[in-house]
Amino acid sequence: MAIIHRTTIKPTKVELLTEWLPTRPWYRGGAAPVLERSGGFRLDDPEGEVGIEFLVVTDTATPGRTAYLVPFTYRGAPLEGAEHALVGTMEHGVLGTRWVYDGCHDPVLVTELLSLIEGRAQAMAQSITDTPDHEVTRSYGGAALGVDGFTPEPADGEDGTRIPVPEGLTLHVHRVLTPVAENPPLPPQGALGHVATGWQGPDDTRLRAVFMTLRAL
Repeated sequence: MAIIHRTTIKPTKVELLTEWLPTRPWYRGGAAPVLERSGGFRLDDPEGEVGIEFLVVTDTATPGRTAYLVPFTYRGAPLEGAEHALVGTMEHGVLGTRWVYDGCHDPVLVTELLSLIEGRAQAMAQSITDTPDHEVTRSYGGAALGVDGFTPEPADGEDGTRIPVPEGLTLHVHRVLTPVAENPPLPPQGALGHVATGWQGPDDTRLRAVFMTLRAL
């Protein structure tokens, strides 16, 4: 169970992302985004070592406001072989130095995300300890996914991040979120699995979209 600490974090997640987002091929804004935290959810690491968060930030500097999905992992020591995926480090008021990674490169996050899609893991509230997030919906219609010893090799493109996973499937992380009218959002046609939820829009509206899609290669 992940414990949510009420403490200081320097630099903040938004400060890290303000520099990192413009380096991504799926980024749609200008040189200097103006970001606000809009929502997201967490997953628990069964070993209790790695923080797993799916963060939604909105760039208010773009016409129409652009919402981005950023899977983060937080570690107490560097992840070996993942230097290219390091977003930065932060000083946590309780836990000390935390190494922050683009979670699509972290085997713990990808494994638990697949468990969520299969229905074996529970989405948790972003800012409340030991509280499920029941707004998060998921589906899966395939065979059991064997992920023991799995090392993700994600590829970023203009439409998001694609991660080949066991059983000949591809996990597509939708980095730029496109709101839909359905509540809950429906899986795209042809998808074997998906994860969807909502985030805070302008003027107290609630926007919803599919966050991840699982498809055959």
